Amino acid sequence: EVQLVESGGGLLQAGGSLRLSCGVSGLTADVHTIGWFRQATGTEREGVSCISDGSRDGEKYYADSVKGRFTISSDNATNTVFLEMNSLKPEDTAVYYCAASKFTLHELCLKRYGMDYWGKGTLVTVSS
Repeated sequence: EVQLVESGGGLLQAGGSLRLSCGVSGLTADVHTIGWFRQATGTEREGVSCISDGSRDGEKYYADSVKGRFTISSDNATNTVFLEMNSLKPEDTAVYYCAASKFTLHELCLKRYGMDYWGKGTLVTVSS
């Protein structure tokens, strides 16, 4: 079993920056893909960014809506995954979830059905 715990959410104004963290524990060796999803009120959960095994540094993928503004990274020493979010917009307001898969999903890591483990989420609110 793998446990995921998100932190770092908050309330901020448009144009600001925020860094989310996801602590991974348990059978971490089973994790081959990890990423961030978000769900705004009344919408479906969508993939934001993810890292999938595919090279030494991992393949990184981003939703078109966040490319150039968000950056995903990981610290293997602490089993933590980060999502650096810059130039935030009101439409980025959502609950952000960390998710992980036992499989190497490559570009499919932005699809929620591929994920096996989920955190409880952290709320990000961006005001205009």
